[in-house]
Amino acid sequence: MSAFFTEVRETLFPPHDGKDGPLPPLLVAMTLVTGLVDAFSYLVLGHVFVANMTGNVLFIAFALAGEHGFSIASSLIALGSFALGSLAGGLLGSRIGDHRGRLLWTAAGIQALLLGSAVIFSILAGNPVPIVYAYPLIIALGISMGLQNATARKLAVPDLTTTVLTLTMTGIFADSRLAGGSGSKAGRRLISVLAMFTGALLGVLMILYVSIVYPLVIAFIVIALVSLTARVLLRKRPGWISK
Repeated sequence: MSAFFTEVRETLFPPHDGKDGPLPPLLVAMTLVTGLVDAFSYLVLGHVFVANMTGNVLFIAFALAGEHGFSIASSLIALGSFALGSLAGGLLGSRIGDHRGRLLWTAAGIQALLLGSAVIFSILAGNPVPIVYAYPLIIALGISMGLQNATARKLAVPDLTTTVLTLTMTGIFADSRLAGGSGSKAGRRLISVLAMFTGALLGVLMILYVSIVYPLVIAFIVIALVSLTARVLLRKRPGWISK
């Protein structure tokens, strides 16, 4: 139990000399953003995910089978946008990935611009969102989340992918001592699960009781703060900037 709480503490408040520096809490914040934008896209843009590509593959299959409420076009646009964002993140990582602080600062800054544009689109669109605005929103958010996923992959902080929880949850149980493993690192992994859950819950509450714009506004603020924090901290050239 003490190891569990130690993992939670070191994920949210990492030691200054840790090999990943401030990256764990920043990536947890980005995981929160994933929950926010996927709540928005699924509830507002018509049963489509902009971060969870597994869901979109299934939605296309559902639509082809004749199930109502799912759009092949929307899911394909989300898949293509996510792929484009992932490609951009990969190119960015290949150029400046050796400096993790600069990579996070730059990628999060670009992501903030994309989320900011999505906020503007959502304000102009109103509720319900017409197709003429829905597709640009899917594109902007899909590119944003593809970029985030590729960046997290390049940063390579264990168990903090920011978008994929299936392997994270598998690791909690498959790597546990009960299963004969060396330890599940449940503290860090559960923080990641909780962050996405919290983002999704907050997003749904904002959509249902306040305004559809607010999940994107919160996501924009969080990502902007991540970028700014990375920019400020990398000036000291600490050890965590390199793997």
